[in-house]
Amino acid sequence: MAQRAEAHDSLDFFPTPPWATRALCEFLGPRPNGTVWEPACGAGHMARPLAEYWGRVVATDVAADQIGYGQRLDFLLEPRPAEMPTGKLDAIITNPPFRLAAAFVRHALPQAAVVAMLVRTAFLEGGERWRDLFDPYPPATIAQFAERVPMHKGRCLRAASTATAYCWIVWRHDPHRIGGTDFRWIPPGTRKRLERPGDYDDDARVEAGAA
Repeated sequence: MAQRAEAHDSLDFFPTPPWATRALCEFLGPRPNGTVWEPACGAGHMARPLAEYWGRVVATDVAADQIGYGQRLDFLLEPRPAEMPTGKLDAIITNPPFRLAAAFVRHALPQAAVVAMLVRTAFLEGGERWRDLFDPYPPATIAQFAERVPMHKGRCLRAASTATAYCWIVWRHDPHRIGGTDFRWIPPGTRKRLERPGDYDDDARVEAGAA
Protein backbone atom coordinates (compact mmCIF):
# COMPACT_ATOMS: atom_id res chain seq x y z
CA MET A 1 0.00 0.00 0.00
CA ALA A 2 2.89 2.36 0.63
CA GLN A 3 4.19 1.95 -2.92
CA ARG A 4 3.26 4.27 -5.74
CA ALA A 5 4.14 3.52 -9.37
CA GLU A 6 4.23 6.39 -11.86
CA ALA A 7 4.87 6.25 -15.60
CA HIS A 8 8.35 7.33 -16.68
CA ASP A 9 6.92 10.49 -18.25
CA SER A 10 4.50 11.28 -15.42
CA LEU A 11 4.64 14.70 -13.76
CA ASP A 12 4.26 12.86 -10.43
CA PHE A 13 2.11 15.77 -9.27
CA PHE A 14 1.11 15.10 -5.66
CA PRO A 15 0.56 18.53 -4.03
CA THR A 16 1.98 19.05 -0.55
CA PRO A 17 -0.48 19.95 2.22
CA PRO A 18 0.62 23.45 3.32
CA TRP A 19 0.90 22.46 6.97
CA ALA A 20 3.77 20.11 6.10
CA THR A 21 5.73 23.03 4.62
CA ARG A 22 4.99 25.21 7.66
CA ALA A 23 6.42 22.45 9.86
CA LEU A 24 9.74 22.73 8.02
CA CYS A 25 9.69 26.53 8.14
CA GLU A 26 9.17 26.46 11.90
CA PHE A 27 12.25 24.28 12.19
CA LEU A 28 14.35 26.51 9.92
CA GLY A 29 13.01 29.74 11.43
CA PRO A 30 11.62 32.78 9.58
CA ARG A 31 13.86 34.27 6.89
CA PRO A 32 12.30 37.68 6.09
CA ASN A 33 15.36 38.74 4.06
CA GLY A 34 15.98 35.38 2.43
CA THR A 35 15.29 34.04 -1.06
CA VAL A 36 14.02 30.50 -1.53
CA TRP A 37 13.56 28.67 -4.82
CA GLU A 38 10.72 26.14 -5.14
CA PRO A 39 11.60 24.34 -8.40
CA ALA A 40 8.69 21.85 -8.54
CA CYS A 41 5.99 24.25 -7.47
CA GLY A 42 2.95 22.57 -9.05
CA ALA A 43 -0.08 24.68 -8.20
CA GLY A 44 1.68 26.59 -5.42
CA HIS A 45 0.67 24.56 -2.38
CA MET A 46 4.24 24.75 -1.05
CA ALA A 47 5.24 28.13 -2.46
CA ARG A 48 2.40 29.98 -0.73
CA PRO A 49 3.24 28.83 2.83
CA LEU A 50 6.93 29.41 2.11
CA ALA A 51 6.01 33.05 1.44
CA GLU A 52 4.69 33.28 5.01
CA TYR A 53 8.26 32.78 6.30
CA TRP A 54 10.61 33.90 3.51
CA GLY A 55 11.09 37.36 2.07
CA ARG A 56 11.12 36.14 -1.53
CA VAL A 57 9.90 32.91 -3.10
CA VAL A 58 10.73 32.02 -6.71
CA ALA A 59 8.34 29.31 -7.95
CA THR A 60 9.08 27.32 -11.10
CA ASP A 61 7.87 24.04 -12.56
CA VAL A 62 8.48 22.08 -15.74
CA ALA A 63 4.69 22.05 -16.31
CA ALA A 64 3.86 25.58 -15.12
CA ASP A 65 2.25 26.38 -18.48
CA GLN A 66 -0.13 23.43 -17.98
CA ILE A 67 -0.81 23.93 -14.28
CA GLY A 68 -1.04 27.71 -14.36
CA TYR A 69 1.24 28.63 -11.46
CA GLY A 70 4.84 29.89 -11.38
CA GLN A 71 7.34 30.12 -14.22
CA ARG A 72 7.90 27.27 -16.67
CA LEU A 73 11.41 25.91 -16.16
CA ASP A 74 13.02 22.48 -16.17
CA PHE A 75 15.05 22.50 -12.96
CA LEU A 76 17.44 19.77 -14.09
CA LEU A 77 18.08 21.01 -17.63
CA GLU A 78 17.72 24.79 -17.68
CA PRO A 79 19.58 27.61 -15.88
CA ARG A 80 17.89 29.40 -13.00
CA PRO A 81 15.65 32.37 -13.87
CA ALA A 82 17.57 35.51 -14.80
CA GLU A 83 15.99 37.60 -12.04
CA MET A 84 17.32 35.31 -9.31
CA PRO A 85 20.48 36.25 -7.40
CA THR A 86 23.79 35.00 -8.72
CA GLY A 87 25.97 32.81 -6.56
CA LYS A 88 24.69 30.58 -3.77
CA LEU A 89 21.00 30.94 -2.95
CA ASP A 90 19.67 31.00 0.59
CA ALA A 91 17.60 27.86 0.06
CA ILE A 92 16.04 25.42 -2.39
CA ILE A 93 12.98 23.72 -0.91
CA THR A 94 10.62 21.39 -2.76
CA ASN A 95 8.66 18.17 -2.96
CA PRO A 96 10.46 16.64 -5.96
CA PRO A 97 9.12 13.99 -8.33
CA PHE A 98 10.05 10.79 -6.50
CA ARG A 99 11.82 9.17 -9.43
CA LEU A 100 13.94 12.34 -9.86
CA ALA A 101 14.47 13.12 -6.17
CA ALA A 102 18.13 12.11 -6.04
CA ALA A 103 18.87 14.11 -9.19
CA PHE A 104 17.07 17.12 -7.69
CA VAL A 105 19.21 16.88 -4.56
CA ARG A 106 22.50 16.60 -6.42
CA HIS A 107 21.55 19.50 -8.70
CA ALA A 108 20.44 21.69 -5.78
CA LEU A 109 23.34 21.13 -3.38
CA PRO A 110 25.93 23.35 -5.15
CA GLN A 111 23.37 26.11 -5.59
CA ALA A 112 22.00 26.81 -2.11
CA ALA A 113 23.10 27.15 1.51
CA VAL A 114 20.08 25.10 2.60
CA VAL A 115 18.49 22.31 0.57
CA ALA A 116 15.33 20.69 1.92
CA MET A 117 13.43 17.92 0.17
CA LEU A 118 10.13 16.38 1.21
CA VAL A 119 10.37 12.70 0.28
CA ARG A 120 8.87 9.35 1.10
CA THR A 121 10.70 7.85 4.05
CA ALA A 122 11.54 4.91 1.77
CA PHE A 123 13.90 7.30 -0.05
CA LEU A 124 16.33 6.77 2.83
CA GLU A 125 16.70 3.12 1.85
CA GLY A 126 18.88 1.57 -0.84
CA GLY A 127 22.57 0.83 -1.20
CA GLU A 128 22.98 2.74 -4.43
CA ARG A 129 21.35 5.87 -3.02
CA TRP A 130 23.55 5.60 0.07
CA ARG A 131 26.73 5.29 -2.01
CA ASP A 132 25.83 8.03 -4.52
CA LEU A 133 24.08 10.53 -2.27
CA PHE A 134 23.93 10.05 1.49
CA ASP A 135 27.51 8.91 2.08
CA PRO A 136 29.23 11.67 0.05
CA TYR A 137 26.60 14.29 0.97
CA PRO A 138 25.31 13.48 4.45
CA PRO A 139 22.25 15.54 5.38
CA ALA A 140 22.28 17.76 8.43
CA THR A 141 18.80 16.73 9.54
CA ILE A 142 16.15 14.11 8.86
CA ALA A 143 12.78 15.25 10.20
CA GLN A 144 10.31 12.39 10.21
CA PHE A 145 6.57 13.07 10.35
CA ALA A 146 5.05 11.06 13.20
CA GLU A 147 1.62 11.53 11.61
CA ARG A 148 0.90 10.85 7.96
CA VAL A 149 1.07 13.59 5.31
CA PRO A 150 -1.83 12.73 2.99
CA MET A 151 -1.27 13.52 -0.68
CA HIS A 152 -3.72 13.08 -3.55
CA LYS A 153 -2.68 12.97 -7.19
CA GLY A 154 -3.41 16.25 -8.94
CA ARG A 155 -5.22 17.97 -6.04
CA CYS A 156 -4.62 18.99 -2.43
CA LEU A 157 -7.59 17.62 -0.49
CA ARG A 158 -8.38 18.01 3.18
CA ALA A 159 -9.97 14.54 3.36
CA ALA A 160 -7.15 12.69 1.57
CA SER A 161 -5.51 9.68 3.22
CA THR A 162 -2.29 7.77 2.66
CA ALA A 163 -0.39 4.67 3.69
CA THR A 164 2.92 6.37 2.86
CA ALA A 165 5.29 7.89 5.41
CA TYR A 166 7.13 11.13 4.62
CA CYS A 167 10.08 13.06 6.00
CA TRP A 168 12.01 16.25 5.34
CA ILE A 169 15.69 15.82 4.53
CA VAL A 170 17.75 18.97 5.06
CA TRP A 171 21.29 19.68 3.88
CA ARG A 172 23.22 22.73 5.09
CA HIS A 173 26.47 24.24 3.83
CA ASP A 174 27.98 24.86 7.24
CA PRO A 175 31.76 24.39 7.51
CA HIS A 176 31.50 24.49 11.31
CA ARG A 177 28.97 21.66 11.58
CA ILE A 178 30.36 18.58 13.29
CA GLY A 179 28.92 15.16 13.94
CA GLY A 180 26.51 13.07 11.93
CA THR A 181 22.97 13.53 10.78
CA ASP A 182 20.49 14.80 13.35
CA PHE A 183 17.24 12.81 13.46
CA ARG A 184 14.12 14.37 14.89
CA TRP A 185 10.37 13.78 14.92
CA ILE A 186 7.72 16.19 13.69
CA PRO A 187 5.26 15.35 16.46
CA PRO A 188 1.61 14.33 16.27
CA GLY A 189 -0.72 17.31 16.35
CA THR A 190 1.42 19.38 13.97
CA ARG A 191 -1.20 19.13 11.24
CA LYS A 192 -4.01 20.40 13.48
CA ARG A 193 -1.85 23.23 14.80
CA LEU A 194 -0.56 24.43 11.41
CA GLU A 195 -3.56 24.01 9.10
CA ARG A 196 -5.18 27.23 7.91
CA PRO A 197 -8.54 27.99 6.24
CA GLY A 198 -8.21 27.89 2.48
CA ASP A 199 -5.21 25.54 2.46
CA TYR A 200 -6.98 22.86 0.43
CA ASP A 201 -8.51 22.74 -3.02
CA ASP A 202 -11.81 21.50 -1.59
CA ASP A 203 -12.03 24.12 1.19
CA ALA A 204 -14.24 26.47 -0.85
CA ARG A 205 -16.70 23.65 -1.58
CA VAL A 206 -16.78 22.56 2.06
CA GLU A 207 -17.31 26.13 3.29
CA ALA A 208 -20.08 26.67 0.75
CA GLY A 209 -21.82 23.51 1.93
CA ALA A 210 -21.52 24.59 5.56
CA ALA A 211 -23.08 27.94 4.72
